Amino acid sequence: MKLLRFGPAGREKPGILDRDGQIRDLSGVISDITPDVLGPASLDKLRKLDPGKLPTVAGTPRIGACVGQIPKIVCVGLNYAKHAAETGHALPKEPVLFMKAITSIIGPNDDVMLPKNSVKGDWEVELGVVIGTEARYVSEQDALKYVAGYCVVNDVSEREFQLERGGNWSKGKSCDTFAPIGPWLVTTDEIPDPQKLDLWCEVSGTMCQSSNTNDMIFTVAQCVSYISQFMTLKPGDVIPTGTPSGVGVGMKPQRFLKGGDVMRLGLTGLGEQRQKVLAFKE
Repeated sequence: MKLLRFGPAGREKPGILDRDGQIRDLSGVISDITPDVLGPASLDKLRKLDPGKLPTVAGTPRIGACVGQIPKIVCVGLNYAKHAAETGHALPKEPVLFMKAITSIIGPNDDVMLPKNSVKGDWEVELGVVIGTEARYVSEQDALKYVAGYCVVNDVSEREFQLERGGNWSKGKSCDTFAPIGPWLVTTDEIPDPQKLDLWCEVSGTMCQSSNTNDMIFTVAQCVSYISQFMTLKPGDVIPTGTPSGVGVGMKPQRFLKGGDVMRLGLTGLGEQRQKVLAFKE
């Protein structure tokens, strides 16, 4: 099942994608794709619907982030072996965690604006994990039972802010527009093994990232279990699980985003994103 949100920013409606790729309006059934509808019982009710009996959404509306009212974004850094190597880092012994502000969330095809004084904007295609059931001290064996589904996340970064300005990575990750999420929340029944997904990112026509989630150092199950040892994961929380090699900071010479660039990225079965990059504007 592919759930999505469509319409103007701040006024999105819930939708479901039918087998023909047509958006169907779910607003007569639920008010939005929010944390309260991500539990197993709620998702089972939605699965029993016949999309063909739901209203068709005309045209090509804007697509919003696939989950509304996201409580928090907990990211895993340096989680692909080849990415750790390209950036000169040893493989971490435990998952590297940082937070991304919810004010950075945008739709999958909205414009990304570089922040004021940005000089090292970068791209990061990632598998996003959406929590469906509250998780606290869960085992690796049971961890995937707490997942509602998966989505594409672009963990847009400002490397100077992140790496050269001291302190936590979060300030280089949390700028406005730095978390395009979607287009769809794909429920777990459609993704039997999250460790077998191709993911890629193209920047202005050049393929920069092309990998598979089997290069993860810590699996999705390990990440969910690990994070739950330190904080309660709530329904609607999103976990971007790390990016593969091919980011700008790892290139020789390094390459960074500039106004006018276009990022295209996607994962197997989870759809694609496209963002135009804008230079900072007051």
